[in-house]
Amino acid sequence: MSAATPLRFTAPEDCVEATLNRVGKHVVLGLPVAIGKPNTLVNAFVSRVAADPSLKLTIITALSLRAPQGRSDLERRFIDPFSRRVFGNYPELEYLRLMERQQLPANIEVLEFYLEPGAWLRNEHLQQHYLSSNYTHVARDALRRGLNVIAQQVAAPPPDEAPGLLSLGSNADMTADLLPQIAAMRAAGKGKPFTLIGQVHREMPFMYGDALVTSDTFDFLVKDPDTALFSPPNMPIPATEHAIALNVSTLIRDGGTLQLGIGELGDGICYALQLRQQQPALYREVLESTGLLARHRRLIESEGGTAPFERGLYGCTEMLADGFLDLYRNGILKRRVYPSAKLQRLLDDGHIDERVSLHTLDALVEAGMSRMSFADFQEFREVGLFRDDVEYDRGVLITPDGQQLRATFSDPEQRAQIAQHCLGDTLRNGVLADAGFFFGPKGFYAGLRELPAVQRKMFAMRGISFVNELYGHEWELKCAQRRYARFVNTTMMVTGLGAAVSDALGDGRVVSGVGGQYNFVAMAHALPEARSILCVRATRTSDGTTASNIVWSYGHATIPRHLRDIVVTEYGIADLRGRTDREIVEALVGIMDARFQRAFVSDARRAGKLPKDWSIPDAARANTPQRLASKFAPWRERGLFTELPFGTDFTAEEIVLAKALRSLEAATRTWSGRARALLDALFNGSSTPAVQPHLARMGLAQASSLSQHVQRRLLTTVLRKILHSA
Repeated sequence: MSAATPLRFTAPEDCVEATLNRVGKHVVLGLPVAIGKPNTLVNAFVSRVAADPSLKLTIITALSLRAPQGRSDLERRFIDPFSRRVFGNYPELEYLRLMERQQLPANIEVLEFYLEPGAWLRNEHLQQHYLSSNYTHVARDALRRGLNVIAQQVAAPPPDEAPGLLSLGSNADMTADLLPQIAAMRAAGKGKPFTLIGQVHREMPFMYGDALVTSDTFDFLVKDPDTALFSPPNMPIPATEHAIALNVSTLIRDGGTLQLGIGELGDGICYALQLRQQQPALYREVLESTGLLARHRRLIESEGGTAPFERGLYGCTEMLADGFLDLYRNGILKRRVYPSAKLQRLLDDGHIDERVSLHTLDALVEAGMSRMSFADFQEFREVGLFRDDVEYDRGVLITPDGQQLRATFSDPEQRAQIAQHCLGDTLRNGVLADAGFFFGPKGFYAGLRELPAVQRKMFAMRGISFVNELYGHEWELKCAQRRYARFVNTTMMVTGLGAAVSDALGDGRVVSGVGGQYNFVAMAHALPEARSILCVRATRTSDGTTASNIVWSYGHATIPRHLRDIVVTEYGIADLRGRTDREIVEALVGIMDARFQRAFVSDARRAGKLPKDWSIPDAARANTPQRLASKFAPWRERGLFTELPFGTDFTAEEIVLAKALRSLEAATRTWSGRARALLDALFNGSSTPAVQPHLARMGLAQASSLSQHVQRRLLTTVLRKILHSA
């Protein structure tokens, strides 16, 4: 991209000055999603512009991450030691601090297209500057807003890699899509000067696919900041998420494609898939005992399965979550896809395997291919069907020794000659996962770094347009690769006629963002044999009040009702595709919490969507938390569906303390609740040996003030209850 070798800077401040000299006084700075942001460099931009009112800074980004912070003294006692241990010297983003304090200068604006979920509901700046765009449209929208700087963290080449290369690491997503457009603008001499900045980070895994670039792609390179990558720990998987995940696991088809997101639900799905793979008899016994097979047998048999994965899965996912590494290690993520639609179909149908031979050519003929164009040859050579030293010229294959063979397959003798002189040994350049970006726990980054390069290349980082859409010349290839695709995403609420509410409240306040959810839902309807699976908790509890997440109507929708597909709650699966309004209502009643069914049915009757004499099925009336817990209790007693099946950065004491603090917060939200908690602490807050390690971890082994004494007794009361029930 650059005309010369990139300029290198030790100090971020010097890079900022060079950028201002190049692009002028208004910097429109594009930053990657999540961990791809070069925080120290971004902070230098913010500091420089905040100090000079003649400058202006517009930041376009998404998912700006913060280390957790306590709001009360008790929370800080828990969070601060944990944060120092896990997040280390991760540099906080200064623009987040300024926005939190309502102190962002007038000459700095931050436009995010996906927010930290639920964190900015009361922040006017981000609510007013939220950029509602599909992930695949953000590059277009950023350029229309005058984008003139891209800055991101990159990975330096490992010792066994060629010098002069860099990797976009965790974030090929937006940058890979923008690079060709920037190059075209520069070549045409259009627009204002553009600056590409990379900041090398020692912990960033060196990834391949679209992430692999030459160092002169960048105009400026900034020295490694010697800071930590943001690494959120694995969180406990609640029983509700385990139940939803178990339901989802039955819809994943062997030989297919999987999209997953981050978080407890994604972890739960990976756990359930591993149970299906490693202990199939036990897995099926769980399904039988919970009644899932009895209720959804036909859907499971037609769309998913319960047997182990023989052919395995391919990951085509917006975000590469750490669960994909677990699926790889456990022999589930093993379906390689290749950049050839013709060969991919033959592979998936079992007509060929990765070994290249005369049989491969025979299979191509049986599939209807008799002649080979130059484009066909290039495609086949890229995937290893032909040796690299074989050439093609006007319908003729030329071997290294000069032998010429017609590039036709219809004649058996001709095929035999081609097989003898031109074919490679095995297919190559296959990948197990294509993803736009990643972030996760420390162990996930280490796991990627420690993979041998040949294995790491199978986890290809791509431009988001490749992962999230089907347009363009790659339609046929993507259809072949994304066989039996299951796009699994979460939503906040589902309406009575099948619309999904995933990103905002009814009054317009943004909870998170559209991201790529619409892309995947639309793809599920466009691809043959694909399904969109939206997961939703049946209920939510706020300030002590429980409400249904399946509601008759709502003031906002992310996914319109005409794109309805499969909805999953902890109580079951609702297949809404192609259903009438009455059928949709009936299916949703079957998976919603029984406490809210009567009101929902009344709303449906008033709207004329259910007959007046329709009654709730007996099976649906059993959709209660108590009944669900009783179904899973025997399996939890046998060590299944634990809260932390993949480990965590939390200590044993911290896991218990987190539960205690959540319980205490819920109990003290109201004045009456606080009064009851204080009375309980007064009479039941005496310490016991069992709670001492937890109090010590909180710095409350001894109380030196009245405030600490109250905190100690409040916490002890809750800890004793939790430890007693464990």
